[in-house]
Amino acid sequence: MPQSLSMTERLYYSDSFLREFDAVVVSSEPAPGASGEQRFHVVLDRTAFYPTSGGQPHDTGKLSLASVLDVFERDDGAIVHVTDMPFTPGRTHAAIDWPRRFDHMQQHTGQHLLSAVFIELQNWPTVSFHLGRDVSTIDLAAPAISPAQLEKVELRANEIISDDRPVAIRLCTAAELASLGVRKAVERDGPIRVLEIESYDRQPCGGTHVARTGQIGSLLLRKCEKVKQNWRVEFVCGTRAVRAARADQTLLAESARLLSCGQPELPAMLQRALEERQTSHRARQRLVEYLAGVEALLLLATELRPGKPGTPRVVQRIFDEADPDYLRLLASKLAAEAKVQVLLGSRSGGHIVFAQSAGLHADMNALLKECLAGAGKGGGTRDFAQGSVADLSALSSILSRALDRLRS
Repeated sequence: MPQSLSMTERLYYSDSFLREFDAVVVSSEPAPGASGEQRFHVVLDRTAFYPTSGGQPHDTGKLSLASVLDVFERDDGAIVHVTDMPFTPGRTHAAIDWPRRFDHMQQHTGQHLLSAVFIELQNWPTVSFHLGRDVSTIDLAAPAISPAQLEKVELRANEIISDDRPVAIRLCTAAELASLGVRKAVERDGPIRVLEIESYDRQPCGGTHVARTGQIGSLLLRKCEKVKQNWRVEFVCGTRAVRAARADQTLLAESARLLSCGQPELPAMLQRALEERQTSHRARQRLVEYLAGVEALLLLATELRPGKPGTPRVVQRIFDEADPDYLRLLASKLAAEAKVQVLLGSRSGGHIVFAQSAGLHADMNALLKECLAGAGKGGGTRDFAQGSVADLSALSSILSRALDRLRS
Protein backbone atom coordinates (compact mmCIF):
# COMPACT_ATOMS: atom_id res chain seq x y z
CA MET A 1 0.00 0.00 0.00
CA PRO A 2 1.46 3.44 -0.86
CA GLN A 3 3.02 5.29 2.06
CA SER A 4 3.82 8.99 2.49
CA LEU A 5 7.28 9.94 3.72
CA SER A 6 5.90 10.70 7.20
CA MET A 7 4.35 7.23 7.55
CA THR A 8 5.91 3.97 8.65
CA GLU A 9 6.12 1.33 5.92
CA ARG A 10 3.77 -1.44 7.00
CA LEU A 11 5.28 -4.77 6.10
CA TYR A 12 2.29 -6.71 7.45
CA TYR A 13 0.20 -5.28 4.61
CA SER A 14 2.14 -7.29 2.04
CA ASP A 15 3.14 -10.31 4.16
CA SER A 16 1.21 -11.32 7.29
CA PHE A 17 3.54 -14.30 7.70
CA LEU A 18 6.69 -12.18 8.06
CA ARG A 19 8.16 -13.11 11.44
CA GLU A 20 11.48 -11.19 11.47
CA PHE A 21 12.73 -8.06 9.72
CA ASP A 22 15.42 -5.38 9.76
CA ALA A 23 14.60 -1.69 10.10
CA VAL A 24 16.06 1.70 10.96
CA VAL A 25 15.22 3.44 14.24
CA VAL A 26 13.82 6.87 13.33
CA SER A 27 13.17 8.09 16.88
CA SER A 28 13.13 6.91 20.50
CA GLU A 29 11.49 8.99 23.22
CA PRO A 30 10.89 8.25 26.92
CA ALA A 31 7.28 7.73 27.99
CA PRO A 32 5.94 6.82 31.46
CA GLY A 33 4.33 3.42 31.90
CA ALA A 34 0.96 2.77 33.50
CA SER A 35 2.50 1.83 36.87
CA GLY A 36 5.40 4.25 36.77
CA GLU A 37 7.77 1.95 34.87
CA GLN A 38 10.02 3.61 32.32
CA ARG A 39 8.79 3.01 28.79
CA PHE A 40 9.96 4.27 25.39
CA HIS A 41 8.14 5.16 22.19
CA VAL A 42 10.19 3.87 19.27
CA VAL A 43 9.42 4.65 15.62
CA LEU A 44 10.97 2.61 12.78
CA ASP A 45 11.11 3.35 9.08
CA ARG A 46 9.38 0.01 8.43
CA THR A 47 7.64 -2.52 10.65
CA ALA A 48 5.84 -5.86 10.66
CA PHE A 49 4.35 -5.16 14.10
CA TYR A 50 0.58 -4.72 13.80
CA PRO A 51 -0.89 -1.81 15.85
CA THR A 52 -4.20 -2.16 17.69
CA SER A 53 -6.82 -1.41 15.05
CA GLY A 54 -10.14 -2.57 13.67
CA GLY A 55 -10.94 -4.86 16.60
CA GLN A 56 -7.57 -6.68 16.37
CA PRO A 57 -5.05 -6.33 19.23
CA HIS A 58 -1.46 -5.25 18.67
CA ASP A 59 1.51 -7.57 18.17
CA THR A 60 4.24 -8.10 20.73
CA GLY A 61 7.78 -9.40 20.34
CA LYS A 62 11.39 -8.24 20.39
CA LEU A 63 13.14 -5.18 18.99
CA SER A 64 16.79 -6.14 19.34
CA LEU A 65 17.05 -6.95 23.09
CA ALA A 66 14.02 -4.86 24.04
CA SER A 67 10.52 -6.21 24.55
CA VAL A 68 7.76 -4.67 22.44
CA LEU A 69 4.87 -4.29 24.89
CA ASP A 70 2.37 -2.30 22.83
CA VAL A 71 2.01 -0.94 19.30
CA PHE A 72 -0.22 1.92 18.17
CA GLU A 73 -0.64 4.28 15.25
CA ARG A 74 0.09 7.97 15.73
CA ASP A 75 -2.03 10.66 14.08
CA ASP A 76 0.70 11.36 11.52
CA GLY A 77 0.66 7.74 10.33
CA ALA A 78 3.77 6.60 12.22
CA ILE A 79 3.62 3.23 14.00
CA VAL A 80 4.85 3.57 17.59
CA HIS A 81 6.43 0.60 19.38
CA VAL A 82 6.27 0.79 23.18
CA THR A 83 9.45 -0.85 24.53
CA ASP A 84 11.13 -1.35 27.88
CA MET A 85 14.51 -0.08 26.60
CA PRO A 86 15.66 3.07 24.78
CA PHE A 87 17.21 3.08 21.30
CA THR A 88 19.67 5.22 19.40
CA PRO A 89 19.13 5.94 15.68
CA GLY A 90 20.43 3.19 13.45
CA ARG A 91 19.65 -0.29 12.18
CA THR A 92 17.97 -2.89 14.36
CA HIS A 93 16.53 -6.39 14.04
CA ALA A 94 12.98 -7.26 15.11
CA ALA A 95 11.05 -10.48 15.73
CA ILE A 96 7.29 -10.87 16.05
CA ASP A 97 5.77 -13.04 18.78
CA TRP A 98 4.60 -15.52 16.16
CA PRO A 99 2.20 -17.68 18.21
CA ARG A 100 0.31 -14.53 19.24
CA ARG A 101 0.29 -13.15 15.69
CA PHE A 102 -0.87 -16.41 14.08
CA ASP A 103 -3.60 -16.77 16.72
CA HIS A 104 -4.85 -13.28 15.82
CA MET A 105 -4.72 -14.18 12.12
CA GLN A 106 -6.85 -17.28 12.71
CA GLN A 107 -9.43 -15.37 14.75
CA HIS A 108 -9.61 -12.40 12.39
CA THR A 109 -9.98 -14.43 9.20
CA GLY A 110 -12.44 -16.65 11.06
CA GLN A 111 -14.48 -13.56 11.88
CA HIS A 112 -14.66 -12.55 8.21
CA LEU A 113 -15.78 -16.04 7.30
CA LEU A 114 -18.34 -16.21 10.12
CA SER A 115 -19.81 -12.82 9.19
CA ALA A 116 -20.09 -13.92 5.55
CA VAL A 117 -21.87 -17.14 6.54
CA PHE A 118 -24.40 -15.22 8.64
CA ILE A 119 -25.11 -13.08 5.56
CA GLU A 120 -25.38 -16.12 3.28
CA LEU A 121 -27.72 -18.14 5.52
CA GLN A 122 -29.65 -15.47 7.44
CA ASN A 123 -28.87 -12.08 5.84
CA TRP A 124 -27.79 -10.73 9.24
CA PRO A 125 -25.02 -8.09 8.97
CA THR A 126 -22.18 -7.81 11.47
CA VAL A 127 -22.12 -4.42 13.17
CA SER A 128 -18.99 -4.84 15.33
CA PHE A 129 -16.13 -7.24 16.05
CA HIS A 130 -13.87 -7.74 19.07
CA LEU A 131 -10.86 -10.04 19.19
CA GLY A 132 -10.26 -10.89 22.85
CA ARG A 133 -7.45 -12.73 24.59
CA ASP A 134 -9.46 -15.94 25.02
CA VAL A 135 -12.60 -15.51 22.94
CA SER A 136 -13.80 -13.23 20.14
CA THR A 137 -17.25 -11.80 19.45
CA ILE A 138 -19.31 -10.32 16.65
CA ASP A 139 -22.48 -8.30 17.15
CA LEU A 140 -25.23 -9.06 14.64
CA ALA A 141 -28.23 -6.99 13.60
CA ALA A 142 -30.65 -9.89 13.99
CA PRO A 143 -34.24 -10.14 15.30
CA ALA A 144 -33.54 -13.38 17.19
CA ILE A 145 -31.13 -16.32 16.97
CA SER A 146 -32.01 -19.94 17.67
CA PRO A 147 -29.63 -22.81 18.55
CA ALA A 148 -30.57 -24.52 15.28
CA GLN A 149 -29.55 -21.45 13.27
CA LEU A 150 -26.22 -21.27 15.10
CA GLU A 151 -25.58 -24.94 14.39
CA LYS A 152 -26.18 -24.44 10.66
CA VAL A 153 -23.88 -21.40 10.57
CA GLU A 154 -21.13 -23.26 12.43
CA LEU A 155 -21.39 -26.25 10.10
CA ARG A 156 -21.28 -24.07 6.97
CA ALA A 157 -18.25 -22.12 8.22
CA ASN A 158 -16.34 -25.32 8.92
CA GLU A 159 -17.23 -26.66 5.47
CA ILE A 160 -15.53 -23.64 3.91
CA ILE A 161 -12.56 -24.07 6.25
CA SER A 162 -12.28 -27.69 5.08
CA ASP A 163 -12.40 -26.51 1.44
CA ASP A 164 -9.03 -24.81 2.13
CA ARG A 165 -9.96 -21.92 -0.13
CA PRO A 166 -7.29 -19.31 -0.94
CA VAL A 167 -7.46 -16.09 1.10
CA ALA A 168 -5.99 -13.15 -0.81
CA ILE A 169 -5.35 -9.46 -0.30
CA ARG A 170 -6.07 -7.12 -3.19
CA LEU A 171 -6.25 -3.36 -3.67
CA CYS A 172 -9.43 -1.84 -5.10
CA THR A 173 -11.04 1.53 -5.52
CA ALA A 174 -14.37 2.34 -3.92
CA ALA A 175 -16.04 2.08 -7.33
CA GLU A 176 -14.53 -1.38 -7.92
CA LEU A 177 -15.74 -2.54 -4.50
CA ALA A 178 -19.26 -1.37 -5.26
CA SER A 179 -19.24 -3.24 -8.58
CA LEU A 180 -18.06 -6.40 -6.82
CA GLY A 181 -21.02 -6.27 -4.44
CA VAL A 182 -18.95 -5.81 -1.27
CA ARG A 183 -21.17 -5.80 1.81
CA LYS A 184 -19.48 -2.88 3.59
CA ALA A 185 -19.65 0.48 1.84
CA VAL A 186 -16.40 2.46 1.81
CA GLU A 187 -16.16 6.16 1.05
CA ARG A 188 -12.53 7.19 0.65
CA ASP A 189 -10.06 8.13 -2.06
CA GLY A 190 -7.19 5.96 -3.19
CA PRO A 191 -6.66 2.21 -3.04
CA ILE A 192 -8.55 0.18 -0.46
CA ARG A 193 -7.15 -3.02 1.02
CA VAL A 194 -9.60 -5.88 0.59
CA LEU A 195 -9.64 -9.41 2.04
CA GLU A 196 -11.00 -11.98 -0.42
CA ILE A 197 -12.04 -15.55 0.39
CA GLU A 198 -12.11 -17.23 -3.00
CA SER A 199 -15.58 -17.48 -4.52
CA TYR A 200 -17.20 -16.51 -1.25
CA ASP A 201 -16.55 -13.10 0.30
CA ARG A 202 -14.76 -9.78 -0.13
CA GLN A 203 -14.44 -7.16 2.59
CA PRO A 204 -12.23 -4.11 3.24
CA CYS A 205 -9.78 -4.87 6.04
CA GLY A 206 -6.39 -3.64 7.23
CA GLY A 207 -5.70 -6.59 9.54
CA THR A 208 -3.47 -9.65 9.29
CA HIS A 209 -4.90 -12.86 7.87
CA VAL A 210 -4.11 -16.46 6.99
CA ALA A 211 -3.36 -17.47 3.40
CA ARG A 212 -5.98 -20.23 3.12
CA THR A 213 -9.18 -21.01 5.01
CA GLY A 214 -7.71 -24.34 6.12
CA GLN A 215 -5.24 -22.40 8.29
CA ILE A 216 -8.17 -21.17 10.39
CA GLY A 217 -8.19 -24.74 11.68
CA SER A 218 -11.78 -24.86 12.91
CA LEU A 219 -14.48 -22.52 14.14
CA LEU A 220 -16.55 -23.13 17.27
CA LEU A 221 -19.51 -21.00 18.37
CA ARG A 222 -19.54 -20.69 22.16
CA LYS A 223 -22.33 -18.39 23.31
CA CYS A 224 -25.08 -16.13 22.02
CA GLU A 225 -26.80 -13.36 23.98
CA LYS A 226 -28.89 -10.24 23.42
CA VAL A 227 -26.87 -7.01 23.85
CA LYS A 228 -28.98 -3.87 23.52
CA GLN A 229 -30.48 -3.94 20.01
CA ASN A 230 -28.18 -6.65 18.64
CA TRP A 231 -27.13 -10.25 19.26
CA ARG A 232 -23.57 -11.02 20.39
CA VAL A 233 -22.06 -14.30 19.20
CA GLU A 234 -18.92 -15.59 20.92
CA PHE A 235 -16.57 -17.77 18.88
CA VAL A 236 -13.07 -19.31 18.86
CA CYS A 237 -10.91 -20.55 15.99
CA GLY A 238 -7.89 -22.77 15.54
CA THR A 239 -5.92 -23.65 18.66
CA ARG A 240 -8.39 -21.70 20.76
CA ALA A 241 -11.17 -23.97 19.53
CA VAL A 242 -9.13 -27.05 20.45
CA ARG A 243 -8.45 -25.68 23.94
CA ALA A 244 -12.11 -24.77 24.41
CA ALA A 245 -13.28 -28.21 23.27
CA ARG A 246 -10.77 -29.89 25.59
CA ALA A 247 -11.90 -27.74 28.53
CA ASP A 248 -15.54 -28.59 27.77
CA GLN A 249 -14.74 -32.29 27.59
CA THR A 250 -12.85 -32.18 30.89
CA LEU A 251 -15.75 -30.37 32.53
CA LEU A 252 -18.31 -32.85 31.17
CA ALA A 253 -16.22 -35.85 32.23
CA GLU A 254 -15.76 -34.52 35.76
CA SER A 255 -19.47 -33.64 36.05
CA ALA A 256 -20.43 -37.14 34.89
CA ARG A 257 -18.03 -38.67 37.40
CA LEU A 258 -19.48 -36.64 40.27
CA LEU A 259 -23.03 -37.62 39.30
CA SER A 260 -22.05 -41.25 38.60
CA CYS A 261 -23.51 -41.28 35.10
CA GLY A 262 -22.47 -41.21 31.48
CA GLN A 263 -22.09 -37.89 29.70
CA PRO A 264 -25.27 -38.39 27.59
CA GLU A 265 -27.25 -38.75 30.85
CA LEU A 266 -25.94 -35.48 32.32
CA PRO A 267 -28.93 -33.26 31.39
CA ALA A 268 -31.43 -35.69 32.92
CA MET A 269 -29.32 -36.17 36.03
CA LEU A 270 -28.88 -32.42 36.48
CA GLN A 271 -32.62 -31.86 36.05
CA ARG A 272 -33.31 -34.49 38.69
CA ALA A 273 -30.72 -32.97 41.04
CA LEU A 274 -32.24 -29.50 40.60
CA GLU A 275 -35.72 -30.80 41.33
CA GLU A 276 -34.48 -32.61 44.44
CA ARG A 277 -32.65 -29.49 45.56
CA GLN A 278 -35.78 -27.39 45.10
CA THR A 279 -37.84 -29.92 47.08
CA SER A 280 -35.22 -29.96 49.85
CA HIS A 281 -35.11 -26.17 49.88
CA ARG A 282 -38.88 -25.91 50.29
CA ALA A 283 -38.79 -28.50 53.09
CA ARG A 284 -35.96 -26.63 54.82
CA GLN A 285 -37.86 -23.36 54.57
CA ARG A 286 -40.89 -24.95 56.18
CA LEU A 287 -38.73 -26.29 59.02
CA VAL A 288 -37.04 -22.92 59.50
CA GLU A 289 -40.43 -21.22 59.65
CA TYR A 290 -41.62 -23.74 62.21
CA LEU A 291 -38.42 -23.41 64.26
CA ALA A 292 -38.66 -19.62 64.27
CA GLY A 293 -42.27 -19.84 65.43
CA VAL A 294 -41.38 -22.22 68.27
CA GLU A 295 -38.35 -20.17 69.30
CA ALA A 296 -40.44 -16.99 69.28
CA LEU A 297 -42.90 -18.62 71.71
CA LEU A 298 -40.03 -19.75 73.98
CA LEU A 299 -38.46 -16.30 73.96
CA LEU A 300 -41.78 -14.65 74.74
CA ALA A 301 -42.16 -17.02 77.68
CA THR A 302 -38.60 -16.92 79.05
CA GLU A 303 -36.78 -13.84 77.74
CA LEU A 304 -39.26 -11.08 78.51
CA ARG A 305 -37.66 -8.04 80.11
CA PRO A 306 -40.33 -6.53 82.38
CA GLY A 307 -40.65 -2.78 82.37
CA LYS A 308 -43.04 -0.36 83.95
CA PRO A 309 -46.70 -1.37 83.94
CA GLY A 310 -48.25 -0.69 80.55
CA THR A 311 -44.93 -0.53 78.74
CA PRO A 312 -44.13 -2.93 75.85
CA ARG A 313 -42.52 -6.27 76.56
CA VAL A 314 -38.90 -6.47 75.37
CA VAL A 315 -37.13 -9.58 74.07
CA GLN A 316 -33.34 -9.29 74.05
CA ARG A 317 -31.11 -12.15 72.90
CA ILE A 318 -27.64 -12.73 71.38
CA PHE A 319 -27.23 -16.01 69.46
CA ASP A 320 -23.92 -17.77 68.91
CA GLU A 321 -24.93 -18.87 65.41
CA ALA A 322 -27.76 -17.27 63.47
CA ASP A 323 -27.62 -15.94 59.94
CA PRO A 324 -29.26 -12.62 58.98
CA ASP A 325 -32.25 -14.34 57.32
CA TYR A 326 -33.07 -16.27 60.48
CA LEU A 327 -32.70 -13.20 62.69
CA ARG A 328 -35.08 -11.27 60.46
CA LEU A 329 -37.59 -14.12 60.42
CA LEU A 330 -37.45 -14.56 64.20
CA ALA A 331 -37.81 -10.81 64.77
CA SER A 332 -40.84 -10.76 62.47
CA LYS A 333 -42.46 -13.64 64.39
CA LEU A 334 -41.89 -11.84 67.71
CA ALA A 335 -43.06 -8.46 66.44
CA ALA A 336 -46.25 -10.06 65.14
CA GLU A 337 -47.36 -10.29 68.77
CA ALA A 338 -48.93 -7.23 70.39
CA LYS A 339 -46.76 -4.73 72.27
CA VAL A 340 -43.40 -6.48 71.81
CA GLN A 341 -40.02 -4.87 71.12
CA VAL A 342 -37.18 -7.05 69.86
CA LEU A 343 -33.39 -6.66 70.20
CA LEU A 344 -31.53 -9.55 68.55
CA GLY A 345 -27.89 -10.13 67.67
CA SER A 346 -25.67 -12.91 66.34
CA ARG A 347 -21.99 -13.55 67.06
CA SER A 348 -21.83 -15.30 63.70
CA GLY A 349 -21.20 -12.25 61.53
CA GLY A 350 -22.13 -9.55 64.05
CA HIS A 351 -25.66 -9.10 62.70
CA ILE A 352 -28.24 -7.05 64.61
CA VAL A 353 -32.03 -6.70 64.22
CA PHE A 354 -34.28 -4.27 66.09
CA ALA A 355 -38.06 -4.61 65.62
CA GLN A 356 -41.34 -3.78 67.30
CA SER A 357 -45.03 -4.52 67.03
CA ALA A 358 -47.16 -2.25 64.89
CA GLY A 359 -48.52 0.77 66.74
CA LEU A 360 -45.66 1.23 69.21
CA HIS A 361 -44.02 4.63 69.43
CA ALA A 362 -40.28 3.86 69.46
CA ASP A 363 -38.19 4.52 66.33
CA MET A 364 -36.12 1.36 65.77
CA ASN A 365 -34.17 2.87 62.87
CA ALA A 366 -33.06 5.86 64.97
CA LEU A 367 -32.37 3.60 67.96
CA LEU A 368 -30.12 1.30 65.93
CA LYS A 369 -28.09 4.16 64.47
CA GLU A 370 -27.71 5.76 67.89
CA CYS A 371 -26.54 2.55 69.56
CA LEU A 372 -24.13 1.64 66.77
CA ALA A 373 -22.49 5.07 67.14
CA GLY A 374 -19.73 4.44 64.60
CA ALA A 375 -19.21 0.82 65.68
CA GLY A 376 -21.14 -0.51 62.68
CA LYS A 377 -23.67 0.37 60.01
CA GLY A 378 -27.33 -0.28 59.43
CA GLY A 379 -30.78 1.18 58.94
CA GLY A 380 -34.38 0.42 58.18
CA THR A 381 -37.86 1.65 59.05
CA ARG A 382 -39.48 2.91 62.21
CA ASP A 383 -40.63 -0.64 63.12
CA PHE A 384 -37.82 -2.75 61.67
CA ALA A 385 -34.09 -2.03 61.36
CA GLN A 386 -31.02 -4.17 60.83
CA GLY A 387 -27.26 -3.73 60.77
CA SER A 388 -23.93 -5.28 61.68
CA VAL A 389 -20.74 -4.66 63.65
CA ALA A 390 -17.20 -5.79 62.88
CA ASP A 391 -16.21 -6.05 66.55
CA LEU A 392 -18.26 -8.96 67.91
CA SER A 393 -17.38 -8.07 71.51
CA ALA A 394 -19.45 -4.88 71.09
CA LEU A 395 -22.72 -6.78 70.54
CA SER A 396 -23.57 -7.11 74.21
CA SER A 397 -22.99 -3.44 75.02
CA ILE A 398 -24.95 -2.30 71.95
CA LEU A 399 -28.01 -4.38 72.86
CA SER A 400 -27.74 -3.32 76.51
CA ARG A 401 -27.60 0.33 75.46
CA ALA A 402 -30.68 -0.19 73.29
CA LEU A 403 -32.56 -1.78 76.19
CA ASP A 404 -31.70 1.14 78.45
CA ARG A 405 -32.99 3.60 75.83
CA LEU A 406 -36.26 1.70 75.49
CA ARG A 407 -36.72 1.61 79.27
CA SER A 408 -35.77 5.20 79.87
